[in-house]
Amino acid sequence: MKLIMAIIKPFKLDEVRDALTPLGVQGLTVSEVKGFGRQKGQTEIYRGAEYHVNFLPKLKIEVAVSSDLADQVVEAITQTARTGKIGDGKIFVMDIERAVRIRTGETDGEAL
Repeated sequence: MKLIMAIIKPFKLDEVRDALTPLGVQGLTVSEVKGFGRQKGQTEIYRGAEYHVNFLPKLKIEVAVSSDLADQVVEAITQTARTGKIGDGKIFVMDIERAVRIRTGETDGEAL
């Protein structure tokens, strides 16, 4: 089992979700986060005054999938979240040692 964590631009969420559904992804977790990478924030103008935004709004998507589905999910996220501009985000893939569905007590693959 793998946990795929992707940091993406907020306006790409619907496209990513639509790309994951046909692969058999039945659920995902989305969190609003802020951060910066190589772009180091950005400069904006508000009421004529220039100010620097250090942390940009992003979304963090977490998806738990079987190991054989992980590469397809990563590819789908990569293709749909890409704009070609700086700040598109990152994807991290981690091993899941154990999973339990609280309601039924199902474990591991059945819990996903």
